[in-house]
Amino acid sequence: MIKVHHLDHSRSLRVLWMLEELGLPYQVVNYQRDPKTWLAPQALRDVHPLGKSPVLQDDALVLAESGAILEYLADRYDSGRQLSPEPMPAQAPERVRYRYWMHYAEGSAMPPLVMTLVFSRLRNAPMPFFAKPIARSIADKALNGFVRPQVKLHMDWMERELGQAPWFAGERFTAADIQMSFPIQAAAARGGDMAAYPRLQAYLARIEQRPAYQRAVERGGPLNLGGGSR
Repeated sequence: MIKVHHLDHSRSLRVLWMLEELGLPYQVVNYQRDPKTWLAPQALRDVHPLGKSPVLQDDALVLAESGAILEYLADRYDSGRQLSPEPMPAQAPERVRYRYWMHYAEGSAMPPLVMTLVFSRLRNAPMPFFAKPIARSIADKALNGFVRPQVKLHMDWMERELGQAPWFAGERFTAADIQMSFPIQAAAARGGDMAAYPRLQAYLARIEQRPAYQRAVERGGPLNLGGGSR
């Protein structure tokens, strides 16, 4: 049976969601974050050397990285192409967009969102009183001078792209939408002005209304993305 090593409030909810969409049986092994550091527990290192979640076990296979896991599940189990493009030329628009968004989510969208979290935590971290003004000044300059403009750049881009079709790969829901859910949810949770992005708001509403998504939340717990990134 498929086993998912699932960390609360993390990317691994996407793997549970993918499995629910495919209707596959699976076992969840739950891990809790440290309430002070918000980091994953040491026990995850016993599963994968990086100690990160998600990790998928399928027979002898042990696979990390959510994007790689979703692609593996699509390749092995999505025989009806429910969540992936039909076999078609590599240059076909739907396939190109599908592949692009599967990689864009972690390669381009998430880094500035992770930096938002890091600098926000640095700004409010416990430290000697004389160091606080210096730390806050550094964090504010980084956030206002680089990080927030980068987040806005990516949010604007995603909003424009959803003006072309209701889903990221085209006219139908695919695994690319499962992969893209996390950065958009993270942006919304970390203080982004979602009022400026009606298409992204509508997109979040659509995915969170899907029965498979709701079943994944029931098994893995709701997301709280204000404090952690993995």
